[in-house]
Amino acid sequence: MFQRLIRRPEIGPLILLVAEFVIFSAMSPAFLSLSNLSNIMAFTVELGLMALAMTLLMTAGEFDLSIGSVFGFSAVLMWTLFNSAGISLEAAFAITMAVSLFIGWANGYITTLLAIPSFLVTLGMLLVVRGTALYITDGFPQRTWSGGHNWLTDGLAGSFYIGGFRFYSSFALFAFVAVVSGYVLSWTAFGNWLQAVGGNPNAAHARGVNVARTKIALFMLSSALAALAGITSSIRTAASNPNSGTGYELEVIAMVVIGGTVLTGGRGTIVGTVIGVFLLRVMRNGIVFVGVPGLAYNIFIGAIILGMMILRALFARRNGGGA
Repeated sequence: MFQRLIRRPEIGPLILLVAEFVIFSAMSPAFLSLSNLSNIMAFTVELGLMALAMTLLMTAGEFDLSIGSVFGFSAVLMWTLFNSAGISLEAAFAITMAVSLFIGWANGYITTLLAIPSFLVTLGMLLVVRGTALYITDGFPQRTWSGGHNWLTDGLAGSFYIGGFRFYSSFALFAFVAVVSGYVLSWTAFGNWLQAVGGNPNAAHARGVNVARTKIALFMLSSALAALAGITSSIRTAASNPNSGTGYELEVIAMVVIGGTVLTGGRGTIVGTVIGVFLLRVMRNGIVFVGVPGLAYNIFIGAIILGMMILRALFARRNGGGA
């Protein structure tokens, strides 16, 4: 049983996450302060939402490189509609989410029905969407919500205190999406379809799975959660920048891969992704907190990815050799 446990893809990143807390708290006791833990939670949600959708998409054998640009564009579109078009906040939100779903649909349609690799399709969409955001704003940040309490803004980016701990409502959303995603992937027929599609699309099609429809749905989910994350971030930070989200697609993929989802498709883990999300966000917070320049963050990410891939390759070779 112990051997089976340590072979789980989530164990490696979990050990690293625990080690991070031990090391950073030893170097700076204030790292475990309630205010700092609250900050970690706040920044975790936005990338976490995108990572959950990316896990499902990568399990089905596809990538979405446009999520970072959708993250920035969606906030720009919503606040432009609200500030300049004279429509309600709720209507601007609904239109923005509809546009994000269309972007996801376009990614999925071009990828599946025209048989163009998703890497190329979403790379092109990244440029189109980012360019549109910059064109709309002339490259300048947009004004966001300043009208006091609203059920939408409070629901997405509100917060309240439990003792000295600041709890963000967006974290409850992240937890809900994580639980639902984990259940769908591990316990439902649709989850089996995802793994079958990623492992062997032809065999999945022969078993009656609509491969194209499944992948299109996942691309739409990916864009929708990226839009939701971008809007949430703009409310929380009171800023809507057309360049926000730049590079997030690579960081999200790193979180998913570190968590144990296979790059080639066919196997994914939501639990591993959640651990991967916290692993990288705690690292980003911790290295700055203890005085390491923030620009060194990518060095640590790259080292972790390489280390995890090497360890998994060695485990796979050992298991294969013993078979």
